[in-house]
Amino acid sequence: MNAPLTETIGFLALNAGSSSLKVALFPAEGDAALLTGQAERIGPEGRMVLKDSTGAELALPPGDLTSHAGALALVIKAVKRHFPGLRMGAIGHRVVHGGLDYAEPVRVTPEVLEKLIALEPFAPLHQPHNIAGIRAAMAAFPGVPQIACFDTAFHRGQPFVNDTFAIPHRYYEAGVRRYGFHGLSYDYVTGEMKRIAPHLMEGRVVVAHLGNGASMCAIHRGKSVASSMGFSALDGLPMGTRCGQIDPGVLLYMLDREHLDTAQIRQILYNESGLLGLSDGLSNDMRTLEAADSPAAHRAIDYFVFRVQRELGAMAAVMGGIDALVFCGGIGENSRTVRRRICERLGWMGIEIDHGRNATNATVLSSEFSRTTVMIINTREDLVIARAARLAAQQEAVAE
Repeated sequence: MNAPLTETIGFLALNAGSSSLKVALFPAEGDAALLTGQAERIGPEGRMVLKDSTGAELALPPGDLTSHAGALALVIKAVKRHFPGLRMGAIGHRVVHGGLDYAEPVRVTPEVLEKLIALEPFAPLHQPHNIAGIRAAMAAFPGVPQIACFDTAFHRGQPFVNDTFAIPHRYYEAGVRRYGFHGLSYDYVTGEMKRIAPHLMEGRVVVAHLGNGASMCAIHRGKSVASSMGFSALDGLPMGTRCGQIDPGVLLYMLDREHLDTAQIRQILYNESGLLGLSDGLSNDMRTLEAADSPAAHRAIDYFVFRVQRELGAMAAVMGGIDALVFCGGIGENSRTVRRRICERLGWMGIEIDHGRNATNATVLSSEFSRTTVMIINTREDLVIARAARLAAQQEAVAE
């Protein structure tokens, strides 16, 4: 158990998913978390694991994991038990959708909360849970600043041609645009690239965030200029259970020929597609698919690799070339096979990886003969959230 903290200020980063809650507790300074953890399968089968700064698992008090509010309450109990002298300075929240209004983190006020609720139709499987986490934290820590950090913010300001769809312009004016997502991850990776390879960030970089959610972003001189994801978190690459890019005619077919309603179609596109659907229900987890020697598993991996290669070509075309490819996310950081297969047909882009470096998950994967640098950067969305919470608390202290 950690030693009691005396008058220490903590900053909590919360990332509420559809059935999960990731948490990280940071001190007032530094990047090392005091506590990390995750609640999974929130509901009747919910489970939670919390670890201290050494990686040791912490004992949990009794709690309820049937709801996000219950999961957060359990986190709060655990924090108070293991860090009794801690005073919460601010709490940061990942919010998937910030719409047109929010291009940077913002303190949640009643007015802001109303706007975030109004965006629920734009992200129906994510936004409600993000908001539930905010409400629960407000109730648990009254008066403590709650800071919303947006996945869409990183992509605001893209050129019009990368921000729109070729449908009547009134939809664009109404907010039907290409928002892009995974912005907190891209924010962190961009910051790390500026720190360790500033010369590359002055050029053309493609970041591939590959995980259960997957997307790619073209970053030119440190700014997002194109994203594979569009209006929703469905578009672009295939994901664990999400379809990725799909011909709208398929949706019309589901409506007209199969007579499915929107709820049924949403269920298919969000929860039954992607790697899970391609593998005929085998798994949405790349690790399971790689271990399975079956036609269904090969089919899913083949399609995933193909779509990443195809999207990479599109991202490079947007920028007129590519200077660096960066992998992040659970698959991008850990799957040697997927990285190798993606890169092995990209010699025409100047990409050549060193297989020894790839096998050891080295930071730089490219060979000495590669014209394009290939890297792995382990993303830290929790740290981006915590930094925003710290900054907000500092700004409020100065204002007082």
